Amino acid sequence: MIKTLIFDFGNVFINLDIESAIKETLKAFKIEAFTPDIIKINNAYEVGAISTDEFIDFYHNKFPSIDKPALINLWNLILKDFPKHRLNFLKKLKANHNYNLILLSNTNALHINWIKKNVSFYNEFKNCFDVFYLSHEIHLRKPNKDIFDFVLSQNNLVAKECLFIDDNADNIKTAEAMNINTWHITPYKEDVTHLFSSKRYLF
Repeated sequence: MIKTLIFDFGNVFINLDIESAIKETLKAFKIEAFTPDIIKINNAYEVGAISTDEFIDFYHNKFPSIDKPALINLWNLILKDFPKHRLNFLKKLKANHNYNLILLSNTNALHINWIKKNVSFYNEFKNCFDVFYLSHEIHLRKPNKDIFDFVLSQNNLVAKECLFIDDNADNIKTAEAMNINTWHITPYKEDVTHLFSSKRYLF
């Protein structure tokens, strides 16, 4: 029986446009692919290993023709709308008290600041969860096994009693290897609000 629902944030609640954001960023940087140092700095920022100032300074030093506000705008291009029907679904889940509700997201400081400014019901959303984990605050990130170990141990959870909902295949693969039930949601084709209409999960 499922007792705990563990949700990703991006492409589960807030919509993302990963492909367009990458395309526009590569075009602005005048490169064909992200280099190893860019990938390394992005990962470090995502787990809070470096500050926002250090993160933006890295990019400004690497691409001096792009000013800092423009770099921040590029970084936030991935973030789109947050359909309110998903908040309403979550609020009903919370009101029913049938499940522990956990958010587990690879989210950095700039992105969460953008969300706080642009999603008027952010605090209402956050308050629906029993626990709210952002990678830059807990210094761990998916798809690494240690972040799942952390969530299970911190909340005294049994893996087979959890359902993890995420759009990223690598994250799902790690969770499945740990005997956590999963829903690999397909953005723009499936909606988190359809969770209970699936026959795959033993609720």
